[in-house]
Amino acid sequence: MEQEYQDITRPREVREEVKKLRKKFLRYQEAEVVYSISHRKLIELADRAGALYRMEGTVLINRDIFDAYLENFHEKTRGIGKRGLSKEERRRKEEKV
Repeated sequence: MEQEYQDITRPREVREEVKKLRKKFLRYQEAEVVYSISHRKLIELADRAGALYRMEGTVLINRDIFDAYLENFHEKTRGIGKRGLSKEERRRKEEKV
């Protein structure tokens, strides 16, 4: 079998094209699906982020602004595995800190 090699730049180009084609603004219904957030919570967060655009009864959410706002809630990994740490492992970890 002949193995095919792909150029490394190709996937990068594809990602950049997808980003360009991605919708900049979402309606509430679309954003609820994309972000898996309830309607009420979505309104609250988008308003806090300053990502809402209201035009003649239509409300849009700016995806770039909203994504940047959501990144503020990102938590760093704590090194806890699938089952979590045992009491002994937690104690050892706390002693190191």
